[in-house]
Amino acid sequence: MTSSPLDDMAESISPIVATFDKPTYSVRRTRRKEIGHGLYIKDPVSGETLFTKDVVENQMVIPSSGHHLPIGARERLGFLMDEGSFVESDAKLRSADPLGFKDSIAYPDRLRKYEKASGLSEAVICGVGAIQGIEVAIAVMDFRFCGGTLGSATGEKITRTIETAISRKIPCIIFSTSGGARMQEGILSLMQMAKTSAALGRLAEAGLPYISVLTHPTTGGVSASYATLGDVIIAEPGALIGFAGPRVIKDTTKVTLPEGFQTSEFLLNLGLIDLIVPRPQMRAQIAALLQALYVGKRPEAEAAKK
Repeated sequence: MTSSPLDDMAESISPIVATFDKPTYSVRRTRRKEIGHGLYIKDPVSGETLFTKDVVENQMVIPSSGHHLPIGARERLGFLMDEGSFVESDAKLRSADPLGFKDSIAYPDRLRKYEKASGLSEAVICGVGAIQGIEVAIAVMDFRFCGGTLGSATGEKITRTIETAISRKIPCIIFSTSGGARMQEGILSLMQMAKTSAALGRLAEAGLPYISVLTHPTTGGVSASYATLGDVIIAEPGALIGFAGPRVIKDTTKVTLPEGFQTSEFLLNLGLIDLIVPRPQMRAQIAALLQALYVGKRPEAEAAKK
């Protein structure tokens, strides 16, 4: 008897999960300023000095320790998508200033500051492309823009990505990294949680798969909405995942928290996360999931089985 796509997927998954029985909780100690841009780069875990070229070729993962360094949304898309297949959508969609918010500087000035520093117009890049020949609608968040916070434009772009998946009858993938809702937009930011979740409900009604990938960090309103609504929820090793921060939880509950209780490894053991996948294996793993959840379920595939 031939094996099913799900059987093949399970075989490819099991070694990945087994790799992380003893997590190092290392990702949360990384700071972007520690990442060099010259010939050499230092491992934040071991202190080992490596050639930057070797780390870049390994998708910004330290080969010896497995420590995952931060990457931007465009770099991630370059590692993930078939070459030349990605077409960005809604690139000019930007947040307004509906509340006239001002703290140390005015909100529009802060947005321009983040745009200049990150090269992005918002905290997410969205579009359509292919992964090993399978067309997907995809949204990838970028922490460099306002801490990956969920603003009105971010939520709108993600919602449109989900709606594109529905209209084109293709899977949806969202890579999350976020500090939560964007306070400068108040309730309008919080409304994006409901809007994106409702769109995912329509995607589910259409029978189309949604794969959610949680990267370091995924917190606040994003973790309480679309990030944890996936048919399959994947996380990168050592990622910080939670709603409120550890200090807030400890001060509120008056309980000593276990080590690493908000890491992907801890949450995998509790069942919130389905898989932990190292970044260099992410493309192959997502392709296997798409084969099982989408390609193998299409009418022509079902007809071929009969």
